[in-house]
Amino acid sequence: MANPVIRIDGMHKSYETSAGLFPALKDVSLDIAAGEFVAVMGPSGSGKSTFMNILGCLDKPSAGRYMLDGRDVAGMDKDELALLRNRTIGFVFQGFNLLPRMSLLDNIALPLIYSGVEREERQQRARDLLARVGLEGYADSVPNKISGGQQQRVAIARALINRPSLILADEPTGNLDSHTSEEIMLLFEELNREGITILLVTHEADIAHHAKRQVRFFDGRIVGDQVTPQKEVTA
Repeated sequence: MANPVIRIDGMHKSYETSAGLFPALKDVSLDIAAGEFVAVMGPSGSGKSTFMNILGCLDKPSAGRYMLDGRDVAGMDKDELALLRNRTIGFVFQGFNLLPRMSLLDNIALPLIYSGVEREERQQRARDLLARVGLEGYADSVPNKISGGQQQRVAIARALINRPSLILADEPTGNLDSHTSEEIMLLFEELNREGITILLVTHEADIAHHAKRQVRFFDGRIVGDQVTPQKEVTA
């Protein structure tokens, strides 16, 4: 794979615990090309969340190398990492992480404050994204006045506000019913078709099936990496 957007080589991650050193990741190597849609799967404790935290520059490996867009993340200081996160990566979480007293418009626009974008542009970009996720007309609503599926759409819009090339989604359908989960996954598919690279953690096989590739973790190691089988089309 030439010039992957993500290159992981021999990654290890260990944590100090009361019982001693705990190895969360063991010799993980993986390349992901720009524009891929990858589901990261595995049971609780398999290492997938640790892996995603490192990909999101929220944690660092104990050993090994992580290259993001050709840059060695290990060589960056805190300010450089924060800038990289803000400009390159959009995050979507299971719990939505919306500020309850802030309007949906302001929730979406919030990351632009840290980017120094003027208020008028912040609000226009946030309005455009509200429309993009099907919530035009909800700008002045607050999170507790809308459904869980709508909240996740707002969270996706917020993840898109800085025009990232990569979205990391951690169990984004975990708090949603099956119908709403399907709608959210179709939205991710649309974003991927537009060229955004997506890595999504999920426990659910039907959710993972929306991705083009599935990477499975177990006991801190990658134990499977395959193209997602296509669903059979019946007449």
